Amino acid sequence: MTTIINIGELLGIVPEGVERKQGAEMSELGVLTDAWLRIADNGTILSFGPMSECPLDPGVPTADTVIDAEGGLLMPAFCDSHTHIVYAGSREGEFLDKINGLSYEQIAARGGGILNSSDLLHRTSEDELYAQALSRVNEMMAKGSAAIEIKSGYGLNPEDELKMLRVIHRIKQNVPALIRSTFLGAHAVGRGYTRQSYVQEVIDMMPQAAEYADFVDVFCDEGFFSPADTDRILEQGARYGLRPKIHANELAVSGGVQVGVKHSALSVDHLERTGDEEIEALKGSATMPTMLPGSSFFLGIPFARAKEFISAGLGVALASDYNPGSSPMGDMRFVMALGCIKMRLTPTQALNAVTLNGAYAMGANKETGSITVGKRADLILSEPGWTLTRIPYTFQTPFIRSVFIDGVRQ
Repeated sequence: MTTIINIGELLGIVPEGVERKQGAEMSELGVLTDAWLRIADNGTILSFGPMSECPLDPGVPTADTVIDAEGGLLMPAFCDSHTHIVYAGSREGEFLDKINGLSYEQIAARGGGILNSSDLLHRTSEDELYAQALSRVNEMMAKGSAAIEIKSGYGLNPEDELKMLRVIHRIKQNVPALIRSTFLGAHAVGRGYTRQSYVQEVIDMMPQAAEYADFVDVFCDEGFFSPADTDRILEQGARYGLRPKIHANELAVSGGVQVGVKHSALSVDHLERTGDEEIEALKGSATMPTMLPGSSFFLGIPFARAKEFISAGLGVALASDYNPGSSPMGDMRFVMALGCIKMRLTPTQALNAVTLNGAYAMGANKETGSITVGKRADLILSEPGWTLTRIPYTFQTPFIRSVFIDGVRQ
């Protein structure tokens, strides 16, 4: 066993059975000062409490590995519920296009964007694709992410979509982070297809995709797939046990939120363009609104209305959207900072959005995302002297002393 002692603040404590935080609950931190935490041999959180009740006697030898936090923070590791990190090469040429004034839609209309990544992926071997993606996963784990959802969607034909899903499966088998896999065949219309023929192709891919994927996703937005297309794809996914996670309302008010709620989507993601109708549609649903501030930052588009969602009694999750075209980073600490700086979330609200609610948005909340007895010990230990507010405030100053994933110090 491992016991961490002299924790300045133990953050993110959540009672067993709490699945997510909504409304006023988003402002509840769950904190214990001057604390200890014990990790079981199976990598789960065994117990915790105040140092005055620590089970270890400083003068008596113990079989535990003992780590002195020296007053540092201990908090849940980040849960990144929306990434596209299986891709080939980069799209830095399009970065110059953006600097020169072209919009995301204009770049896509010229054959760039997702189709550019699809072409690169097609020319890349499965082993090389795995190596590139694994380096990104290792980078994300080092920055504190212990649960990561990864989408396909740069294949855009049966052979290459399955290649991506096999790579995600291989990552899942070879890293300590908790990995979830999403089939996003409907990310864009593949080359050589009409929209109608490609929707049918995605439907036909579903049985094979379901052998690897946990979820199904559709880019339901202007210029991509309609709510009617999305309906067809999600109905087929349900036949194979794939719960939806929807791209919606990044480029326009698309109807994607409503179709996601209709199909009991686990999350609806992006939400940069939403009206009061979307907020009303989400009330009372099991669907987590997931916002991607890295995409807003990189593309110069509006930030989602997180405060209004919370005021309406909803919860929100924040995720990185790590991808080569619109959010080329997987630093969830920076995502948390954007949530505070650009979306006016408090540090407590932002922490809940990148931990428990992020875990909920990827179907992992029973396993990780909070300090709860029995959950995986996915933890970030800070250097001494840090406060929660300082993490998003000085968002480039290194603060992590250690990351624990599944109970193991990385």
